[in-house]
Order: sequence, then structure tokens, then C-alpha cells
Amino acid sequence: MKTRRPLTPEEVDESQRLKAIYEQKKAAAKAAGRSLTQAEVADACGWSGQSAFSQYATGKVPLNVEALLKLSKALGFAPGEVSPRLMEGIAFPKDEPGPQDLQPIQAWDDRTPLDEHEVEVPFLREIELSAGSGRFGIEEDDGSRLRFDKKDLRANGVQFDQAKCVTVRGNSMLPVLRDGAIVGINTGRTSITDVTDGDLYALNHNGQLRVKQIFRQPGGIRLRSFNRDEHPDEDYTFQRMHDEEISILGHVFWWAMFAR
Repeated sequence: MKTRRPLTPEEVDESQRLKAIYEQKKAAAKAAGRSLTQAEVADACGWSGQSAFSQYATGKVPLNVEALLKLSKALGFAPGEVSPRLMEGIAFPKDEPGPQDLQPIQAWDDRTPLDEHEVEVPFLREIELSAGSGRFGIEEDDGSRLRFDKKDLRANGVQFDQAKCVTVRGNSMLPVLRDGAIVGINTGRTSITDVTDGDLYALNHNGQLRVKQIFRQPGGIRLRSFNRDEHPDEDYTFQRMHDEEISILGHVFWWAMFAR
């Protein structure tokens, strides 16, 4: 088994400075009424989960130039504050801003105007239908919105007006999606013929919002949970889909959740 080399004293100091900057930014965010988690920082750096950031901040892994530049952009600090060693001899073109000139994560709320490059994406929610039928349906939530960068939606082939968000409930999609995770769905992909086997999709199951992997089968579909020990596969013929009012709401193109 490959063992990691111990960090040098200088590398240990760098990780401690990084951790101190994060704690400072976290405290400032809390004072402003918002959060700044390690998972959010990792996501801003393009890393999956909080562990990558944690390894740098706790000195398990030494910083490198690429990671330092990503972290400086995400947290809004000059990279030389953390590691003059790594930044020695690195120059940025005069017509391009260095990481120290980039803006930190910005807070926003429902009253913050949209930038030109942003779009607000509504949530879908379960509602009880009127007339005391005891049945449920799905509609847009008038109050909840998330902001997405238009270029990110374009890059994923999502039309702005066809982007919606859904909240995942339950433990069926653990360990990938926790209870309360939010997924973005492309409502432009709702046909069985649009299904890519194994991809995630949001479904309307007789008024219940569900997020599952879908696999096409002769004469129907298979729904699969990541937590297959507690939630076995579900097979539905097209006739049963019709009888149980199962329809595809959209293809999942994005998700986010707190690492708790």
C-alpha cells in the first residue's frame, strides 16, 4: 500500500494558513446570515464532496499550484498569502486578472436583482388536489427559486425555461443523494425515447415526486435506487405506468446537498 510522505514544515504552515483563512471567511459569512461550508468551497473548486478541501486544510495533502489558485478564487484571497513558495516566479498577463483580483463568493437573496448571465429556476412541489379527492399533483412552487448561470445551462443542453428544481426525500438514493438534496432537471427530456440507461430522472408517480435511475426494458422501464439493500428495483410495463400515472418530469443534469 502506497503511503503518503510527511509534509515539510513549510507545507504544514501553508495548510494552517489556508484553514485560518477559511475559518475567517466562514465567520464573516455567518455574521452576514449565510453559511460557507467546506462542501460549498469544494464545489466552487470543481471537486466532488468536502474531502478534497479538508485534506488540504488539515495538512493531509500538500497544496499545489492548481489547487491553490482554485481555492484563492473560491474564497477570495491572494494565493501568495497562503504560499509564497508556490507563487514564486508565477506572473499573470497584465490584461488578465490574477487570483488576488477575483471576487469572493457573493451572498444573494430573493431581493437581489438577477445579473444578465443568470436565470432563476423554480422548484416543483407535491400538492393535494382540490375537491377533497385525496389525490396529489405536482406544480411549480411560487416561492422557491435557485439561480443558475446561463452558460452552465447551455453547456448541459438545457433551455432556460425548461430548467426546474426538485427536492429529494428519503434514503433511497443514498449515498449519492441525501434526504433534502436538490436536483436540477431538464423538462425538455420527458420521453421514454430520451432515456439514457442508468441516468437519473425525476418522475411523477401519481402525484409523488421521485428521483431514480431509469433503465429501458422491452415493454416498459426499470426504476433503480442507489440504496438497493432497502429499495429493490421496480419494474413497470407501459400499461402499469399508465394505470399508476407514472410519467417522466425531466432528466437530472445537476445536484447539490449539504455534507451532513
